[in-house]
Amino acid sequence: MARCNNCSAPLPPNTQYCGYCGVRNDVDLHGKHDYRVVGEASERICPECNIHLQTIALAMQPPLHIERCSRCFGLFFDPGEVEALLESAVSPVYTVNRELLGNINNDRYQRNKPVKYLECPVCLNMMSRVAFGHKSGVVVDQCRAHGVWLDGGEISHLLEWKKAGGQILHQQKQAELQQRKRPPKQERVQIDGRPGNGYGGQYESMGGEEGLLDIVFGLVFKVFE
Repeated sequence: MARCNNCSAPLPPNTQYCGYCGVRNDVDLHGKHDYRVVGEASERICPECNIHLQTIALAMQPPLHIERCSRCFGLFFDPGEVEALLESAVSPVYTVNRELLGNINNDRYQRNKPVKYLECPVCLNMMSRVAFGHKSGVVVDQCRAHGVWLDGGEISHLLEWKKAGGQILHQQKQAELQQRKRPPKQERVQIDGRPGNGYGGQYESMGGEEGLLDIVFGLVFKVFE
């Protein structure tokens, strides 16, 4: 569990505000990635605090530039950058720890958190609320064109989720959904034990009126053999 850097009290789930001393804690990046500020005021606006976001460079190869709010410590990622950070920060995971995943959600997910829609820091259009991954317990604010906003503490939650095998479980569920979307295999139509339409040809029937007409024509040709 994350603790306040000032008084060491436990921090509530998905927040950097200490309930005991009131200090804001940068728990999202502290101890996970070295970074440096490369721009104090970008053109992008924090959707929570309405101030200019600062640009920081994470110590990755190549360096990853993201925006964060110096007041609420929210983070804005361009498309694909959240996945890049998870890939860099978490060692390869090969098993799913379902018990740990359940504990992560129970301990860190704020079920009664008020729903609030935020503006995109780039285009200022309202972002959509989207569940990140399968059973991550994190609902992110997403602009399809410009990226994803994570509130304070949510990147820590996602790092724990991946360490527990949550990303593996998500990929398995995605593969199952793709399998269900595939069209059914085409079936060969056989007449009198022979493949095809009764006069030496072969075809694949997709059903419906065309498939029925093919069968009728096959029977007609068979009568004249």
